[in-house]
Amino acid sequence: MALSFNTPRLNVIEINSNTAKLEQAALVNALPSILTPAVVANLPGYFQGIDSIATAEKWLANMLNECCLLMLQSQHQDVVGLLFIYTENHDAHIGYLLAEQYWGQGLAFELLQGFINLAGTQSQWHKLIAGVDESNTPSIKLLKKLAFEKQASKENGMLFYELNLNQGIQ
Repeated sequence: MALSFNTPRLNVIEINSNTAKLEQAALVNALPSILTPAVVANLPGYFQGIDSIATAEKWLANMLNECCLLMLQSQHQDVVGLLFIYTENHDAHIGYLLAEQYWGQGLAFELLQGFINLAGTQSQWHKLIAGVDESNTPSIKLLKKLAFEKQASKENGMLFYELNLNQGIQ
């Protein structure tokens, strides 16, 4: 079953090989304007240089093999960002990004709050883990606001925050 949920301002839709071509095309067309240098500055190298439809198609194909990818759409159907979920054991490692023009509007809070609510209903996940660059103060503040707890481990300038979903026996 595909993951999807809505928040007051976002429609969050899983993109996979079964997704309608129209939705996949909307995402591919939007990727070069979403994955700008400022947005991907602290992300791994494979997020860099997505500046054409051809590179966006290749990037999307690779991501669909690596993780569960959710597309964020505004109420007007504009693609505004992405949510990534990598499942390992009973943990969901998550990442998210928004196009620059949507920064500072509370959409990341809305997205993560909606995802936390959804994740609490998924018995396969016991905790959410988010990695964030130590220089990304807005994301660090957001994770703390949502009750994620900072972990002692740090790797290549990345801090890790966890949220236990409190689902029975772990």
